[in-house]
Amino acid sequence: MSTAIVTGVLGGIGKASALMLAEKGYSVVGMGRRSDVDLSDFKGLDITYLAGDISSADDRQRLVDVATQKGDIAVLVNVAGVAPKVRRDILEMTEESYDFVMGINVRGTLFLTQLVANKMIEQGKGGSIINISSCSAYTSSTSRGEYCISKAGVSMITKLFADRLASEGITVNEICPGIIATGMTAVVKEKYDNLIAGGLVPLGRWGQPDDVAKAVVALCDGTFGYTTGQSFILDGGMHIRKL
Repeated sequence: MSTAIVTGVLGGIGKASALMLAEKGYSVVGMGRRSDVDLSDFKGLDITYLAGDISSADDRQRLVDVATQKGDIAVLVNVAGVAPKVRRDILEMTEESYDFVMGINVRGTLFLTQLVANKMIEQGKGGSIINISSCSAYTSSTSRGEYCISKAGVSMITKLFADRLASEGITVNEICPGIIATGMTAVVKEKYDNLIAGGLVPLGRWGQPDDVAKAVVALCDGTFGYTTGQSFILDGGMHIRKL
C-alpha cells in the first residue's frame, strides 16, 4: 500500500489533505503538535496520527519510521507551519520569535524532506513531495516578517529538492495559498473579511482548506506528472496586479 505523510494534520489544509488522500486510497500517517485531540473526523479512514514536532529530529525520524511500516512512502505533504506568537513590526522582531518560526517552517520542513527523499530514493519507485508555502513568500507583511522569510525559504527548498530529485523520478512542487479559512487566520478574520469585501480577492471569497487539498491530490495522482519545481498560486486572483 502507498503511504502519504502529512504534517500539520490536525486542522485546516493538513486535515483536509489527509482526508482527501485517505479517500483516494492512501495510507496516511500524520503528525501534529497536540496529544489530547479529537480524531473523530478520521474514524473509518486509514489515517494514523502521531503527536510530535517536526522541529525535533527524533520526531521526524519517528514519523518516517511509522510511515515506512505502513508501506512505501509515495507522498510527502509538508503543511506544518506556525505564525509568530506575537505580531511585531520588523524593527521590533525578536530572535526568539524568528527561531521559533524558522525552526518549524524551514528547518523542520527541510530536514523532513531530506529524510523522506532519501527513503524514496531507497525505495526506487519515485514519489511526490508537496510543500505548502504561502502568498507571504512573495508578499511583504512587516508585522510578521519572520513568517514571510520562512515561506520564502520553503519556496527555495522546493526548487532545490526539485532539481536534485528529478533524476530519481520524484517531483517536488509547492502550493502558495492566499487567504484561507484556517485556525491561523481566524485571529484576524475581521481584517480579512474587510479586505475581501473591499476587492482584495477578485473571486470575492475566502479560500477553503478543500481548495488547497484538491490541488494536493492533483499533484499526487499524476495529473501534473511532467511538472516539478513549480509554484501553484491558489489565492482567488489576489496576486493579479491591476491599474
